[in-house]
Amino acid sequence: MSATIIDGKAFAARLREKVAHHVARLSDGHGITPGLAVVLVGEDPASQVYVRNKGRQTKEAGMLSVEHRLAETATQAELLGLIGALNDDPAIHGILVQLPLPGHIDTDLVINAISPAKDVDGFHISNVGLLGTGQKSMVPCTPLGCLMMLRDHHGSLAGMEAVVVGRSNIVGKPMAQLLLGESCTVTIAHSRTRDLPATVRRADIVVAAVGRPRMIPGEWIRPGATVIDVGINRIAREDGKSRLVGDVDFDSAVEVAGAITPVPGGVGPMTIACLLANTVTACCRANGLPEPEGLTA
Repeated sequence: MSATIIDGKAFAARLREKVAHHVARLSDGHGITPGLAVVLVGEDPASQVYVRNKGRQTKEAGMLSVEHRLAETATQAELLGLIGALNDDPAIHGILVQLPLPGHIDTDLVINAISPAKDVDGFHISNVGLLGTGQKSMVPCTPLGCLMMLRDHHGSLAGMEAVVVGRSNIVGKPMAQLLLGESCTVTIAHSRTRDLPATVRRADIVVAAVGRPRMIPGEWIRPGATVIDVGINRIAREDGKSRLVGDVDFDSAVEVAGAITPVPGGVGPMTIACLLANTVTACCRANGLPEPEGLTA
């Protein structure tokens, strides 16, 4: 068999269209434009690419895009002062501080300085707690995108067995909480899981988020399972150039799985689309307006 390819690039394009539609309704009906502020500290090349893409897609959706770039040597106090000003700015509904931050800055302190209502990354401890207790929160963008694709492919996820490989605060843990919220039976697996192949093999849904290229081969996948590959790893090619691969060995897994996301073109495009969706949701909440359907978990 050959798996159905879950096209995250196409799904993200449709989601951005929905976002643009809701942005237009907010502007036309209420005179409100959702605003997203992105803060970049330093000159990390990958971060610069991400920030540029976020800014472009924010503007294309009709939203206000604001970028703040601070030098690598910026102090923690300077960054916290900027976040405080953005918290108080009524034109800004979402704040994202691009990670990683320079080593002299306390990342947790910075994340928790962002107003929970404007924390469109969903990393603030208040949003983590709300998500963990099944309450309304801002949901981290990558897990939210994964959930949207799973719902679109399966409809109801109730009763399915899901294995999340990876226990990070950014993907693994919130992904498990979202799947629990869908009434899945959830296992979080990791590098110290005993008999990891057998654990993965029993899953109806596998979410791979470990950051190790091609760690999960097709022989670990239960026939017909749905595989969501969050990994984005750059490896060398024979010609000296590099290419992106996931945490799953796509070539072997695609012959076993029922459905699978590719890398690139799977989960990656959904992350920015969900960031825009979260900003619209935050804008609606800030203004006491109904939340748009199809943009939240």
